[in-house]
Amino acid sequence: MQYTMKLGLGSILGLFLALAAGLSQAQARVEIKDDLGQITHWTQPPQRIVTLLPSLTETVCELGACARLVGVDRYSNHPASVNKLPKLGGLDDTQVETIVSLRPDVVLLAPSSRVTERLRGLGLKVVTLEAKSYADVQRVLAKMGQLLQVNDAQAVWRRIDALVGAAAQDIPAQARGALVYYEVDRSPYAAGPVSFMGETMARLGLRNIITPEMGPFPKISPEFVVRAKPQLIMIGKRNADGLFQRPGWDRIPAIHDKRVCVFDAQQSDVLARPGPRMGEAAQIMARCLREQYAKP
Repeated sequence: MQYTMKLGLGSILGLFLALAAGLSQAQARVEIKDDLGQITHWTQPPQRIVTLLPSLTETVCELGACARLVGVDRYSNHPASVNKLPKLGGLDDTQVETIVSLRPDVVLLAPSSRVTERLRGLGLKVVTLEAKSYADVQRVLAKMGQLLQVNDAQAVWRRIDALVGAAAQDIPAQARGALVYYEVDRSPYAAGPVSFMGETMARLGLRNIITPEMGPFPKISPEFVVRAKPQLIMIGKRNADGLFQRPGWDRIPAIHDKRVCVFDAQQSDVLARPGPRMGEAAQIMARCLREQYAKP
């Protein structure tokens, strides 16, 4: 006996719509494994986002989701629109109660944050992400693209890489191979070659007085810098006061030759944030090199 099943046009359309709805729902589900190994799920991409790290704020906005931000940390200041959002403190004084009142779908913060477990205990979804190297920046972009359901988040990385490459092509020949010390804090902490800042310097043809085994941002002694004899120093304006008067530093070639790049607060923000503006950071460094090595 042969049975023939005939589906009417309405039945076929119903099956198609059900299949499409199922696919749409599957695409909307979001699962993220963060830098602490925690896996978090959403039934749809987060629409209310709190960021507690400037580089994450900038990444959210670069991926076209700035309108989803409902609060940021004290230091997030780019793009300018985030300055209108509630500021939620810093590492030592994060305003947990205010964060809860904002009803975020997710809180994005660094693994070093001291409020991660407290926020989770209050029922909030938390994702910890941080970049210290170029590879980390690519990884964080991929995670954020997945979280926000943004197509081709790596387009941001390709733009960064292109800008760094263009900056490297514009370096004076006499600056290539210069031995550099980048002071990120006057304690002093330095930018090592395995950090994103050190990788940018290497892309620009500079040599770092810090060695890879010392880590991304090692604390060093002033005597170490004197012994290393850097030919160029890079430093933020807030740390530069008294630089030329530091004991023994008159023996450093960079001090003797006055080859010191002093970055203002806005430039320092760009240089210190591993995210969408790293290409701009490379251009700031390149401009400094052109100015310093144009000297007679």
